[in-house]
Amino acid sequence: MTRPTDILLTALAPAIWGSTYLVTTEALPAGYPVSLAVLRALPAGLLLLALTRCLPPRAWLGRVFVLGALNFALFWTLLFVAAYRLPGGVAATLGALQALMVIGLARGVLGTPVRALAVLAALAGVSGVALLLLGPDTALDPIGVAAGLGGAASMAAGTVFSRKWQPPVPALSFTAWQLTAGGLLLLPFALLLEPPLPPLTATNLAGLAWLGLIGAALTYWLWFRGVARIEPGAVSMLGMMSPVTAVALGWLWLDQALSPMQAVGAVIVLGSVWVGQVANRPRPARSTENRKSLQINGLHHAAVPIRAMLRHRLADHE
Repeated sequence: MTRPTDILLTALAPAIWGSTYLVTTEALPAGYPVSLAVLRALPAGLLLLALTRCLPPRAWLGRVFVLGALNFALFWTLLFVAAYRLPGGVAATLGALQALMVIGLARGVLGTPVRALAVLAALAGVSGVALLLLGPDTALDPIGVAAGLGGAASMAAGTVFSRKWQPPVPALSFTAWQLTAGGLLLLPFALLLEPPLPPLTATNLAGLAWLGLIGAALTYWLWFRGVARIEPGAVSMLGMMSPVTAVALGWLWLDQALSPMQAVGAVIVLGSVWVGQVANRPRPARSTENRKSLQINGLHHAAVPIRAMLRHRLADHE
């Protein structure tokens, strides 16, 4: 597939993640964040394992659980702490800093060059998210801020190391491994820290099905597929689609007001995402064979007038 197609498919993941807030508040019981995270990750991971019939080899278990912690267990836990202690706009703005963190981590871990335009696009995206979500009466809680920054760092590290540690299996199997590992890591915390879930209604089950099958299995397959094919900086910029979708769904579904400033913020976010894809596009490099070919052709062309001059001199001598 072409790079634009890969970008569009990868962008579907954060666009769908933007529905998480709506589904959680409207269709799921309140007060069980870790238990709901387990029910989102573990069944989806086990289902994908059953479909792919591919278990991680023993040598990969350590990496799989590290990635499961970074991308799911640690990230989702810190995300819920930030959501409970901060206004949603602050938590989402802190999460948008992930794009800047990925640029720095990719430089240190993968050797990816830092490009000024990519940094400017990430800064513009964070500013756009702030305009989109922050209000004049925003309050800050130190623990919530720390959790928000920690969650952004966890997801950034998960993105970079998912690119660095690419197993020789399809992206669907890689997704199954990580979802299962993340769910297993969260399970003991859900059992120890939260009371049992109440009886689930049909609406609850529908919400869990959406978050598990679509919001986890499908979207993370698209995300990890994109991580393997697209530059980490470009992938992280696509994550800013999530708050745009969340605000759009709130406006369309919940009749929430959309101010002119929020509209400007959405335009800035979308523009920064586009610029981020351009800025992080790999530069074409001439291969060694091409350089050798050019050198040989250059010598050949340089030798032509020399041969012609020698022929003329021999003719004059004769």
